[in-house]
Amino acid sequence: MHAPSRQLALAAGDPNGIGPEIALKALAALPEIDRARLTLYGPASVFERTAAQLGMTALLRDVRLVNAGELPASAAVPGRIDAAAGASAVASATAALQACRRGEVDAVVACPHHETAIHQAGIAFSGYPSLVARVCGVPEDRVFLMLVGGGLRIVHATLHESVRTALDRLTPELVAHAVRAGAQACALLGVADPSIGVFGINPHASEGGLFGPEDTAIVVPAVDTLRAEGLRVHGPAGADMLLAQRGHDLYVAMLHDQGHIPVKLLAPQAASALSIGADALLSSVGHGSAMDIAGRGIADPQAVLRTIALLSGGLA
Repeated sequence: MHAPSRQLALAAGDPNGIGPEIALKALAALPEIDRARLTLYGPASVFERTAAQLGMTALLRDVRLVNAGELPASAAVPGRIDAAAGASAVASATAALQACRRGEVDAVVACPHHETAIHQAGIAFSGYPSLVARVCGVPEDRVFLMLVGGGLRIVHATLHESVRTALDRLTPELVAHAVRAGAQACALLGVADPSIGVFGINPHASEGGLFGPEDTAIVVPAVDTLRAEGLRVHGPAGADMLLAQRGHDLYVAMLHDQGHIPVKLLAPQAASALSIGADALLSSVGHGSAMDIAGRGIADPQAVLRTIALLSGGLA
């Protein structure tokens, strides 16, 4: 596993999920010199309880911990979907992002949140990209999700919304912004001049208009603009064909499932989810908060370790 070479924040995610457990397990798996480059952000009481359950109390004493998102003891129940826990996840990630913007850390690794808990707290939220946008003061449609795993890097032009809403929002400008954000993220991750494959909206990228006008009206103009800017962009083409060829450094999906299914098929429970396009870089893991096993001590930290390695190596 690539060791961290820069300062990283490690946010707890939903404190009633597996986030605190996998954060501590990931720290325990790192050499002491690398562990010192990470700072925990989250409710101290939950980290202390989790460390005691895992037999890692001594470890917790040796790492930096910023107490953020404390919640009442009555709400701190492993496996419970609770509004206070949802608010805690947002608070710990926000504190970590603010530290990143101040230059105290180079990037943020966030453990998984639970969207229902966050919505129960009355917080507008559609995944970590929306939070990154809000904290960094940029429009939400300028921050995108990029999944990395299984040898793939896939940016999503739209994300957590109905297909109908996503289709209504897709414009040449939105697609172009997603591609540019992906290219910039690739540069941070060590790929300076990526070859970029852009998926079509419809099957076969509309087959020359046979399956609808959307690709000609939306994706083609975006690709033309980006090529004029000097980016190595290919498409639009059917997602299935582009993925089968595996000839590109980066892919751009128009819809959530176009990008999530291939990455999660190839890297189940091991992908990283980067929020890109703002002045603070955050990556979560490509799996959920696993409420069904929270508090049992059996969660696997490999996705957190891979994300730490990804951000550390890319920023080095």
